[in-house]
Amino acid sequence: MRERELGEVVVQAVSGTHVVIFGMNMEQSGTSGLLGFAIQREELVQNGEVEWLRSSKSFPSIQPTTAHTKLRSIDAPFQAFQWADYTVSPGRDYRYRIFPMTGQPGSLQAGDPTVVDISTEVSAGAVHSVYFNRAAIASQAYSGRFGPNHPEDVGGEAFEWLARDLLSGMLVFVARAADERFALHAAIYETRYKPVLEALRQAHLRGAHVRIIYDARPQDAERNLEVIEGARVKGLTIPRENAKIMHNKFIVLSQDETPIAVWTGSTNLSNNALFGQLNVGHAIDDGQTARAFFDYWQQLRGDPERAELRQWTEANNPIPPLGGEHRETIEFFSPQSGRDEFRWFIDLAESAREALFMTFPFGIVKDFRPVFDHDDGVLRFALLEKYVNGGNAASRAKAIEEIKRARRHPNIGMTLGGRVFLDHVDGWMRESSGIGTFVNWVHTKFMLVDPLSEDPTTVSGSANWSEPSMNQNDENMLVIRGNQRVADIYLTEFMRIFSHHRFRESLAIQLENQGSLDGWRPRDLDESDAWVARHYDSDQEPFFRRNYFSSGLG
Repeated sequence: MRERELGEVVVQAVSGTHVVIFGMNMEQSGTSGLLGFAIQREELVQNGEVEWLRSSKSFPSIQPTTAHTKLRSIDAPFQAFQWADYTVSPGRDYRYRIFPMTGQPGSLQAGDPTVVDISTEVSAGAVHSVYFNRAAIASQAYSGRFGPNHPEDVGGEAFEWLARDLLSGMLVFVARAADERFALHAAIYETRYKPVLEALRQAHLRGAHVRIIYDARPQDAERNLEVIEGARVKGLTIPRENAKIMHNKFIVLSQDETPIAVWTGSTNLSNNALFGQLNVGHAIDDGQTARAFFDYWQQLRGDPERAELRQWTEANNPIPPLGGEHRETIEFFSPQSGRDEFRWFIDLAESAREALFMTFPFGIVKDFRPVFDHDDGVLRFALLEKYVNGGNAASRAKAIEEIKRARRHPNIGMTLGGRVFLDHVDGWMRESSGIGTFVNWVHTKFMLVDPLSEDPTTVSGSANWSEPSMNQNDENMLVIRGNQRVADIYLTEFMRIFSHHRFRESLAIQLENQGSLDGWRPRDLDESDAWVARHYDSDQEPFFRRNYFSSGLG
């Protein structure tokens, strides 16, 4: 949901399910003496709670900033023109009052507020249901709740907190197969999380027809089969041995032999996927989309060689012309021949007129790097697990330098996933190093093209933005055009995790450059309006962020 209100401060608010983001803007002439913004939130229910959003920084003349700084923004305002509230709940109505703050630390003065009413989305929708996990094992919030302990040492409370809506959403989808009228046809790369397999078994016991294609290549078969056998679903499974990588993660729901919905996204069945790395589950209640996935599944069940499967995908899932008229949701299935599918997504990313947001689990491959190498006023953000994947030391160094050069453009925002390495320094706690061993932080593969426009494009699925993922692997991607609700949910989650890891990357850079974090402490608030200047300097990223998220002024 989006709302925009005018006042001394122009405010655009965008809500997802668990996040509301704000873009603030002012005429530059009105920012003299501005010390930041205070944000008050009122929950619009009977006797609704009214509270100030809290600041993680403070004025040094009053109180130096520590990890435990949680001051009201009326006392320690936010010194940024783009902010977010990460403490909202789905399906609630909120009223926000955004105050420009002037004066002096300790005796601040609040200007006239801009008032914005907005409702948060719910994960489940009539057609599109979108579920993100928290992906915050690397956080002070996790460390504060559970200490430096692995979730398995903590127990169910930690897993529930980390999963947020993702696991429950998947289980609800499987539970829709209530009896013999229903069927579930799954194709899942990693089948290593027993409770979901047990839920599929329960659907079978209720009378539903259940079949699960799993990755049975030698390097993965043993680990997948161990859990499959433990969950007693071996008789419901179909091994896939002839794929380059059987990388799909989808489940088709049918009723009375008619496909009615599909669950897809980036989420494998593993502890790391559900509770560690960032992942999304996306359910679509659309018969045409479900039928397309079911037809693809029917081809996979025969364990075809790549050439045979390519022949089918090219005949039955042709690549549409970019920008042409099509349904709101279109499906891409892999493998396809050559570079056409890969090039299609690069061209789509290049088509952004206002903004582009992407997540990269395995770095930015060579052909995608030019997308971000433009100093052209289009805001482009990328969230990376790592800069590059594979190659020798020389090629990796060259690739990293190419990406670092691109991210120096003022309209480019990038960050790498990471954690806080400190150990009880100034109240900061060492954060968990994750659950997995290969991808710890960012496993989603989504793209948002002009997400705040009237006609946003959201891409989500299993392919890792590489040519082999599209011309060799079994993969699927969704392209959703014109659905603002879907774009808003993805965008708010992107900004949540991007902001989370950007701070952590700054510590990692200091650790790399200095060799240690000795003497490090969090940055305090500026006690003058000097912080404002970079937000009006077109040679700096905050300028582009301010303009885009507020959608107004220059």
